[in-house]
Amino acid sequence: MVTFKPSVDLEHGAIAVSSGKRFLAHGDGAPFFYLGDTAWELFHRLTRDEADYYLRKRAEQRFTVIQAVALAELNGLTVPNANGDVPLIDLDPCTPNERYFAHVDYVVQRAGELGVFIGMLPTWASWTLQENHPFLENHAVFTPGNAYAYGLYLGRRYRHSPNIIWILGGDRAVKDAAHLEVFRQMARGLAEGDGGAHLKTFHPRGDRSSSDPLHEEPWLDFNMIQSGHCVRDKANHEMIRADYERTPVKPCLDGEPRYEDHPVMSPNWQWDKAQGYYDDYDVRKAAWWAVLAGAHGHTYGCHPVWQMWQPGREPVNNVRIPWYEALDLPGAWQMRHLRMLIESRPMLERMPDQSLLASAEWVPSRHVQASRAADGSYAFIYIPAARQDVTINMEKLAGATISVSWFNPRNGRIERSSPVAAGARTMHFTSPDTGPDWVLMLDDAARGFAHPGPGTPSWRWA
Repeated sequence: MVTFKPSVDLEHGAIAVSSGKRFLAHGDGAPFFYLGDTAWELFHRLTRDEADYYLRKRAEQRFTVIQAVALAELNGLTVPNANGDVPLIDLDPCTPNERYFAHVDYVVQRAGELGVFIGMLPTWASWTLQENHPFLENHAVFTPGNAYAYGLYLGRRYRHSPNIIWILGGDRAVKDAAHLEVFRQMARGLAEGDGGAHLKTFHPRGDRSSSDPLHEEPWLDFNMIQSGHCVRDKANHEMIRADYERTPVKPCLDGEPRYEDHPVMSPNWQWDKAQGYYDDYDVRKAAWWAVLAGAHGHTYGCHPVWQMWQPGREPVNNVRIPWYEALDLPGAWQMRHLRMLIESRPMLERMPDQSLLASAEWVPSRHVQASRAADGSYAFIYIPAARQDVTINMEKLAGATISVSWFNPRNGRIERSSPVAAGARTMHFTSPDTGPDWVLMLDDAARGFAHPGPGTPSWRWA
């Protein structure tokens, strides 16, 4: 049996926005790569043993953040958790149920032992609005006053938990000024309760970003988009680019992209069975597009896992397999290769740069995304198809000799590697015959960068 050290070494200290404002970093300056998974129903539906199994699996797969909801979406106010407890007494955010939150405590602590952060949503945003949902209960339980009290409670409770990131919102737009005030007061309570110890972001509705309308909110430390589950090749890289270019500068990431094994929905949220389900290629493409477009990390998601579906539970939207089987779908294992490659180079120097591409196909499904170090010492170019041509502006790169490698995002291996002399203004490359997708790596050979793999920071095998 392979053993492993924690996914993140918490000895590096708390995380904060990096000095350059584009990434997250620990207190000692070590970069933090946000590799998330959506486990929205983790606190609500899993027993301790099941939560242990889930967390250990995701730590083994090198995830660094688990996104989970304290007041869960699937009737989480009135349907008890696996221990028989509801989160609020009399549906009142001012009277949290100690027994329920003791279970949340356990999950947070266990995640920390495994070196995994909890991106905790204090509540799903449905509980902040009166709305008519087709199959979920409607309870608008929050006001600005009790949102502050609830935030203060959570902030105090987890003040000394080093592995917390606060995620406000929860798949809803900010409706109006009164609704915004609920989130402002909740954020104020969290900050006063934890002394500002933990970062905050906001999970928006589908096809939206937290930046609209919250970008200039002082409590919002980084932006989160939800590119969502409609159409197969949603251009999440364009959404990331838009946030990357905003001022003031804030880090950004895709916090809910297309989920593995989720039906491919139409823009009006209908499913044509002929469109099928998203697979590992779809989720890889979303991840590499977003990160190389400038995101500080990425959240993976899996349709059976977010809802923790298993036989005997009401399925949401044509789920096919139980959560405990879905944990091993190929896309979940392949996300670690993204982290591995990004961490193998000076991560805080990375920037998106489409001007690296002198020519490339512009078919949306074959979008080529380029990124490089600010000093030109390395570049990564994600090419989504086999035998796909690109021409690179070599003048953007540093070094007399360039090491050219092809990184396989499906298995994390270097398939071919060779040096070329610099000097040509442009250079043409064609991705390997097998695939579908590849990452072209261009390194200044003099820097002596190691090939990503066991021994690089994200592979801390004991």
